[in-house]
Amino acid sequence: MNSSLRRAMRAAAVLAAGLVCAAQAGHALAKTTLTVYTAWEVEVMRPYAEAFQKANPDIEIKYVRDSTGVVTAKVLAEKANPQADVIAGLAASSLELIKQEGLLTPYAPKGFEQLTRAYSDRANPPSWVGLDVWGATVCFNTVEAAKRNLPKPTSWEDLAKPIYKGMIVMPNPATSGTGFLDVTAWLQMFGKDGGWKYMDALDKNIVKYTHSGSKPCRDAGAGEYPIGISFEFNAHRTKAAGAPIDLVFPKEGLGYDIEAAGIVKTTKKLDAAKRYMDWLASKEANEMYAKDWAIVAYPGVAKKFDTIPANYPDMLVKNDFTDIAKSRESVLSEWQKRYGAKSEKK
Repeated sequence: MNSSLRRAMRAAAVLAAGLVCAAQAGHALAKTTLTVYTAWEVEVMRPYAEAFQKANPDIEIKYVRDSTGVVTAKVLAEKANPQADVIAGLAASSLELIKQEGLLTPYAPKGFEQLTRAYSDRANPPSWVGLDVWGATVCFNTVEAAKRNLPKPTSWEDLAKPIYKGMIVMPNPATSGTGFLDVTAWLQMFGKDGGWKYMDALDKNIVKYTHSGSKPCRDAGAGEYPIGISFEFNAHRTKAAGAPIDLVFPKEGLGYDIEAAGIVKTTKKLDAAKRYMDWLASKEANEMYAKDWAIVAYPGVAKKFDTIPANYPDMLVKNDFTDIAKSRESVLSEWQKRYGAKSEKK
């Protein structure tokens, strides 16, 4: 073999080795991108996203965020051509509806048997998995109430009294999961006819219906209105920030929903989606949820919040998410017809 041929062969070998190394490096750097639809508040979502990314550097999450009703409507509108890989941090009542439309693939994440079974889809394996629970809370601004000589309410019935006319803001159930859980709870607690009668009376005292479930408490905390119907996470966070509010847990009972997650049936990134679900169901993730929520799916992880009563879990109404999902459209249609004129403009 002459020297020219040997040099050519050595050059070819070096080039081939270089191509292999480049391919390996490219493979190592390549990331799978998951599109996740969520209703998590941005400040809540950020630490979850960072923790998952640290544990799974080869998976990049692209979050598409909006309020519960908007995300739910978006998923249903995309039914013929789904764009999300996973839905996370969305109300169980919405995920149950999405499941009934055949848009979720069942999956029991690793360690699922350690979670509280009642907080996930009843099917086995489940199509959606519960992460934490959030419930109704009334934010009562003590300073603004004193200026108007308003008594502190203790019940839902109190809020329908004429003394609170023009003093209350609450979320629109068509866009807010918090608003929807309130409406469904009132229909349970007072019966169908009684529930609508109650909402007719309450509506006379409502200034506006906000698109966000957290905004009523922020508005009350800022003194824009004396009373905001919201949920406990936002309420205790607003109070902790120094707002002069008391948290009221109406004695008749509290509507609630579950923040949950599920894999979209059409995803082409199933392995990555399963890994994301595994992390969401993990003890590590539940310990993060427990910084914000009084009830989480992993037993023994939740912490005691000074602003939330010890019997809080017992105050929650008995939800049947299957029935709630089935009646969603008719309930929202009736609500819109009766009260939609007061909805906040976007």
